Amino acid sequence: MGDRQARGVERQIQEAEARGEFKNLPGAGKPLPGIGQPLHEDWWLHQQSTRENMGLDALPPALRLAKEIEQLPETLDALPDEAAVREALEALNLRIKKALIGPIDGPPLRFGLREVDTEVQSWRERRA
Repeated sequence: MGDRQARGVERQIQEAEARGEFKNLPGAGKPLPGIGQPLHEDWWLHQQSTRENMGLDALPPALRLAKEIEQLPETLDALPDEAAVREALEALNLRIKKALIGPIDGPPLRFGLREVDTEVQSWRERRA
């Protein structure tokens, strides 16, 4: 950005501030959400889906699977018993296999199949 253009932008910001356009903005005085947490590759999509309260069905299949993996502990913790946990993991692994084999909308998968026994052990530990 050139010096003249930067001065023009700065002048517009100062004028808007003088008009009070920056007062009472949503989130004013609050910490930035996620500050101090590492950014994921698709941080912008996560932020928009959270802001717009989009459900998983609105996401492309690859991103839907990524969101399911992100929420997996909470999803499994809501299940009543080990059989239900194993069934949910097998169903998730089936969807991941299909995504790995065939073309899928969205970015490439950054994860593979979930290790069922490891996930079940983690579920047991969280319940203890």
